Amino acid sequence: MATLADSFLADLDELSDNEADVIDEENLDVDQMEEDGDLADIEALNYDDLDNVSKLQKSRRYVEIMQKVEDALEKESDVTNKGVVLEDEPEYQLIVDCNALSVDIENEIVIIHNFIRDKYRLKFPELESLVHHPIDYARVVKKIGNEIDLTLVDLEGLLPSAIIMVVSVTASTTSGKPLPEDVLQKTVEACDRALALDSAKKKVLDFVESRMGYIAPNLSAVVGSAVAAKLMGTAGGLSSLAKMPACNVQLLGAKRKNLAGFSTATSQFHVGYIEQTELFQSTPPSLRMRACRLLAAKSTLAARVDSINGDPVGKTGRSLREEIRKKIEKWQEPPPAKQPKPLPVPDSEPKKKRGGRRLRKMKERYAITDMRKLANRMQFGIPEESSLGDGLGEGYGMLGQAGSGKLRVSVGQSKLAAKVAKKFKEKSYGSSGATSGLTSSLAFTPVQGIELSNPQALANQLGSGTQSTYFSDTGTFSKIKRT
Repeated sequence: MATLADSFLADLDELSDNEADVIDEENLDVDQMEEDGDLADIEALNYDDLDNVSKLQKSRRYVEIMQKVEDALEKESDVTNKGVVLEDEPEYQLIVDCNALSVDIENEIVIIHNFIRDKYRLKFPELESLVHHPIDYARVVKKIGNEIDLTLVDLEGLLPSAIIMVVSVTASTTSGKPLPEDVLQKTVEACDRALALDSAKKKVLDFVESRMGYIAPNLSAVVGSAVAAKLMGTAGGLSSLAKMPACNVQLLGAKRKNLAGFSTATSQFHVGYIEQTELFQSTPPSLRMRACRLLAAKSTLAARVDSINGDPVGKTGRSLREEIRKKIEKWQEPPPAKQPKPLPVPDSEPKKKRGGRRLRKMKERYAITDMRKLANRMQFGIPEESSLGDGLGEGYGMLGQAGSGKLRVSVGQSKLAAKVAKKFKEKSYGSSGATSGLTSSLAFTPVQGIELSNPQALANQLGSGTQSTYFSDTGTFSKIKRT
C-alpha cells in the first residue's frame, strides 16, 4: 500500500512531465514566430529608438498626401465655379484622405508626446502635470533643455504668464537631474518631429478649409470654414461627423486646462473648436455655454444635410445660423416690465346687499365672539394650551393667559341677547300652581339655567273670565237653566 508521500511524489513527476511539454510547445511557437516574422512588433516596443516609435512621417502614404496638398495649395485653383464636388473626383478623394491623415497625425503626436515624457521625466518630472497639451509640452522641453535655472529661459509666448510662474517656481524645487547628452538629443529630436507633424496638420487643415465651401457648404455657413475643417479633421470626415451626436461635437478639440490654483470663474470647460466661431465670441460670457450647446446641435444638423448632399447652395446652413443669432439676441432681451395693476372700475349700480336694522341684527347674531378671537390669537414667546396637551388637539390660543387661570372670558350681554333672555323669561317653565306634592319652585331656563320662580305669579296676573274661574279654588261650577 502506497503512502501519502509516495502519492505526492507521483503527482510531482506528472507535473514535471506536463511542464516539459508546455516548454516544448512554447519553444515551437517562438520558432514559428521567428519564421513568420512576428517578432517585429515586439522589437518595435523599444522606446530608446524614436524611429521604431514614430513611423508615420516615413510612410509612403504620408509623403504622397502631403505632396498633393502642397501642390494644391500652390496652385490655388478656383473651385467656386465647379459647384459641388462629386465623390468620384480626385480632389474629393484627396480631401477624404486628408481627413483620415489628420486623425493619424493626432495619434502620432500623442505617441511622440509619450516618448518625450518618458525621457524628460528624469529632468523635470512635474512638468507633465503642469503642461498638458502635447505641442506646448514639446515646445517647452525644447526651450528648457538641460537648463537648471529657468529664470534664464524665456518662455514668453509659449505658455500663459500664470503657468510660466508656476513652472519657474516648481523647477526651483524639482528633484530631477540633468539628462545625458544622448538622451537629451533624442528628446529634442522627438520635439522637432512633433512640431513638424503639427505644422503638417495645419497645412492639411488649410487645404480642407479652402475646399469647405463646396464640400460642406451648410456646415461652413453655421460655424465658418476654419472651424468646419477642424471639426471634420478631428471627427475623421464628413460622414463620421454626421453620425456623431451633438454632445460629442461640442467636445471636439477640447483641451485639458490646468489653472494651477487660479480662479475658474472665467474659464470655459467642455468647449472645443466651437469656441473659435464668431457667434460664440460675440455672445456674453454668461450665455456662452448655452450658445455652445446650440451651435453644436445646429452644426450636427448641417453636417447631416451636407453628408447626403441635401443643399449644395448652403441655404439651410444660413437659415440655421440666422436662427442661432435670433435665439442669442432673444436671450439678451430684458424681461418685460411689470405693469401697474389698475384699480377696478367703480360700480354705478346700487349694491344688491341690503342694509338697515335687520342686517345689523343678523351680523350681530353671527358675529365672532371675544372667546373665539382669543382662541385664534397667539402671543409671541408663550406656548398655547391645547385640549390634549403638548401641542396636540385643539389649541386655546390666548385663552386663560390673562392671569385668572380659567378658560373663561367675561362677555358683556348684547342687546340681542338681552332681548332673547327677556322673551324666554316671560314663559313659565315651572308648575301650574296645583297642590300636588310634585310641585316645585325651581324652573329650568336656557339663559339662566336653574332659577327660582314663583308659580303663583302667573295666576295672580290672570284677570276675570273663563281662565280665572275655570280652575278657581273658590269658584264652583255653574249650571245654566234652559227656559
